[in-house]
Amino acid sequence: MESKHKIPQHIRKEVKTALRYFPELNDVPIEFKFKRNIKKSTMQAQPKFTSFFKSRKHRSYVILISETFKISGTTFLTENIPADIFIGWIGHELGHIMDYQNRSNINLIVFGIKYLVSEKHIVEAERAADTYAVQHGMGDYILKTKNFILNHADITPIYKARIKKYYLSPEEIMELVNNQEVVPPV
Repeated sequence: MESKHKIPQHIRKEVKTALRYFPELNDVPIEFKFKRNIKKSTMQAQPKFTSFFKSRKHRSYVILISETFKISGTTFLTENIPADIFIGWIGHELGHIMDYQNRSNINLIVFGIKYLVSEKHIVEAERAADTYAVQHGMGDYILKTKNFILNHADITPIYKARIKKYYLSPEEIMELVNNQEVVPPV
């Protein structure tokens, strides 16, 4: 059986690890694609444009991955992030896709518009993606990713403030992990 996922070879292992936690996405076409730069973000999940003209069960997605990210003015290759951190970042993006899968096409368009114009909606969307990832057993990875960002001395205070504002805190992640039954990955 041919995989529905297009994954660059050099990140295949990490992406496959994250995908194991989301068996519902096995038959969902997802392309993982490097992009020169993504504003205000390291990764971004979105439906492919052509998907808006198909039914929900025939949608396809792309996860854009910034080729680089900056820490205190120094540029690093995203693919060189420690494996567990990269897996956590991918898990968060797969959480977005889980959220999108539950939305009608019209709802998804409205969702996208709200994301562009409402900070409150950004908070809801990012926290929902984290929650999906934690509920799918990725709590350790999500926690490692948050701690990497928040505790890395050279990451700018502006980026750390953005993470604190929009995403689940490490304490909230731990609370979710402690209050659920997690199904191990397949």
